[in-house]
Amino acid sequence: MNKTLRALLAGALVGAATLAAAAADNSKNLAPGFVALPQAARLVVMPVDVELYSLSAGGVPEPKADWTAHAQTYMKAELVRRTQSIGLTAQLMDDKAADEFAEPMALHAAVARSIALHHATGGVWSLPTKGGKLDWSFDDALRDLQARSGADYGLFIWVRDSYASAERKLAMVGLALLGVGLTGGMQMGYASLVDLNSGKVLWFNRLARGSGDLREAKEAAESIEVLLTGFPKPQ
Repeated sequence: MNKTLRALLAGALVGAATLAAAAADNSKNLAPGFVALPQAARLVVMPVDVELYSLSAGGVPEPKADWTAHAQTYMKAELVRRTQSIGLTAQLMDDKAADEFAEPMALHAAVARSIALHHATGGVWSLPTKGGKLDWSFDDALRDLQARSGADYGLFIWVRDSYASAERKLAMVGLALLGVGLTGGMQMGYASLVDLNSGKVLWFNRLARGSGDLREAKEAAESIEVLLTGFPKPQ
């Protein structure tokens, strides 16, 4: 076997292994048996549930309404852009209409946290009854949303971001000199695709990092991009 052929075979094997690993990673984000949305699916995109905070010197999170308003504007704009390119019949629910569904949105936050801990993090936090599968459901809690929106599926996004205040940064520097480490801000987010008829969570992704700034349009758009990585496209 000549060197060129060996190199081609080696490249093919590496490529196949990479694709297999990517498929395995992505499969963890999909419910058993779910691969893609049907082409005729109707999707309702809920407003981003986002809040931004400033961390005090002692690490107490203080809500910042103006920061949150900017983040909502930037992230909504990116969602509009992305849903237009998905290839589905998608509608963005406006904030006023979403007020009627505050309870389901709060329920999503609770379910998403559970999925992030017991499924995405896993390990000692794994639930034996789940068998490592994305097996979570809202049951019939979203039936009213389905009836009112006429959609088959719902996309929910929850994000919290915090930033070290000037006082916090000074405390971080001062304590670092003493060998004590303090953390700055943290960006956490969850994205869930839900079958509104059955309540089943079909796809889930999370974001957890100490970088990013939702107060800036470009970086807020990048956070949406990360959260929607692996979103199941219609087939």
